[in-house]
Amino acid sequence: MTLAGIELRYLVDQISEQVQDYYISNIYGITKDSILFKLHHTEKSDLFMMVSTFGVWLTTVKINQMEPNRLLKRLRSDLLRLKLKKIEQIGAERIAYFTFEGFGKEFVLVGEFFGDGNILLCNKDKKILALQHSIDVRHRKLRVGLEYAVPPKSELDIFNISESDFNDLKITDLGSAKWFGRTLGLPKKYVEGIFEIANVDPKKIGNLLTGEEIKKIFENTKKIVSDVISGNHDAIIVRNEKTEVLPLKLGKLDGEIINANSFIEGLDTVFTENIVKKGKAVQSSASDKKIEQLQTQIFEQGKAIETVKERSKNITNVANSLFEMVSRGIISIEDVSAQEILAINNAKIINEKGISLMIVQDEKIKVNTKSPLQSIASILFNEAKKQSGAISSIQEIKEKTEKKLEKFQSKTESEQDLMLVTEIRKKNWYERYRWFFTSDGFLAIGGRDAASNSAVVRKHLVKNDKIFHGDIFGSPFFILKDAQNAPDTSMNEVAQATVCFSRAWREGMYGVSAYWINPEQVKKSAPSGEFLPKGSFTIEGQRNFIKSENLRLSVGIIPQEEGHVLTCGPPETIKKNSICYAIIEPDGSEMVDAAKKIRIEFTKIYEEITKKISIDDFVRVLPAGKSQIKEVGIGDLQKLEFTDNEED
Repeated sequence: MTLAGIELRYLVDQISEQVQDYYISNIYGITKDSILFKLHHTEKSDLFMMVSTFGVWLTTVKINQMEPNRLLKRLRSDLLRLKLKKIEQIGAERIAYFTFEGFGKEFVLVGEFFGDGNILLCNKDKKILALQHSIDVRHRKLRVGLEYAVPPKSELDIFNISESDFNDLKITDLGSAKWFGRTLGLPKKYVEGIFEIANVDPKKIGNLLTGEEIKKIFENTKKIVSDVISGNHDAIIVRNEKTEVLPLKLGKLDGEIINANSFIEGLDTVFTENIVKKGKAVQSSASDKKIEQLQTQIFEQGKAIETVKERSKNITNVANSLFEMVSRGIISIEDVSAQEILAINNAKIINEKGISLMIVQDEKIKVNTKSPLQSIASILFNEAKKQSGAISSIQEIKEKTEKKLEKFQSKTESEQDLMLVTEIRKKNWYERYRWFFTSDGFLAIGGRDAASNSAVVRKHLVKNDKIFHGDIFGSPFFILKDAQNAPDTSMNEVAQATVCFSRAWREGMYGVSAYWINPEQVKKSAPSGEFLPKGSFTIEGQRNFIKSENLRLSVGIIPQEEGHVLTCGPPETIKKNSICYAIIEPDGSEMVDAAKKIRIEFTKIYEEITKKISIDDFVRVLPAGKSQIKEVGIGDLQKLEFTDNEED
């Protein structure tokens, strides 16, 4: 399935609206043709945008990499942390520009969704920096260093057609549908649908159409284009010989028809199926190739064993023939009779560079032709023994190869499916911030940076909350929700989290205090004539201090209705609310390395759940600075589950 230009216009408009103020937090190479962008916003849930050679859409699943993508390294180098400024379609072409901006840089990613498709990275002047594949044809050249050029335009602008644009249809001797498709650049499914709705024979020659028929074709075209790009449609998935998504029903349709909640959701379903199907084919091809390689190795190893056995046997036969010579009174290997007996046993004596060699089945054995036959026989017996010793080594290698083959063939299709696709869990609103539930069940949220610090206070601070801040420059704001009657345990836990997520962690500053105040004490604007930095507020009245005795946090996996989620907070509450936890303190490993170590430890405890949580999520929950693991264990929720199972 390929996108139509009018479908791309709808997608560009819809996606542009949703990705406003989002920036690129990660980029994943899925296949050589498809790239997944993780978009982050300080106040909204993450979005995942797939850009492929056959389209662009927002997705609800994350597909693991199935083959290398040549653009991935360059895209990560240039686009990470940049804001997705705008997405625009080039006229009515199936081409979209994705403009990324930030840190004084600007890049344009070009997606071409026609033919074999292409993805190109350009600078702000449209100079090509990297591309999926080069093009060198008569009207167009695309390669690194050249300025990006759109293909020659040969069709009418479908978004701005008038009835007069159909005048040529009145005089053409082409079939009317053929003229229509060529002139407007609409796919066959739209052409057939428009003619069917207009009740006009698509094979009818254009100059034989009546004025009324041409008018019907024009009016239906205008309506369908308008309905598609405006969103005034009910998308469907049609499954027959091939599966495709339509923004709306176009005439009579054969096959199974399934309603989709939206055109983007339908595309996500069908295009994801296509990517996974292709990925499975790639993996299956690679698996078949690997199996074939292993089978070839086993065959060759078996062949080698038989060859060595045969060679050892032949050398032994030659050695025995020397004793036979002795019994006949032959005393020298150089004797003509000795040479004849050797020939019968497929052996002979040659001389290479002054060295005497006996050749037995292509094996060259150094001998002294002046030595007694018994001595030469002894040398041959030793060589035969050496050859036999090699058999056990080859056999051992063959057995290892057979085990590899057995293990490779034992992978089930369901295991491959699990490796391919993971549904992206819909996150709760508070997960865009730092968060945890206290031991008493109260929700605490805190800022990650200046922007989210500001959002926490401006958007989520309400009456009955308590707001916390560290008595140190570089502290987040934390809010304890509905905390009018919060016990001291919850207040102390939020105070500890506030200090630990401040600059105190990075610099190892123990003994820092936090204070709490009421919402009405926070002034969200600066006094007259003064300026407040982003994420800062004016505080009035009494501050209630709570000293944090230690710098300790815990990372834990918390069960939720739609799965499991990772969080970080004071050890006591994380241990209580988690299925597994890791207590950390300042110093030790950098954030990424510490995150990897924690993930490895959690995998040992709960592999199936842990492997669904990305390393990015582990990094995201950690405090800024180095961390070291002090303790890893099973959380109280998991222990409770074990206890309940035993009682049942």
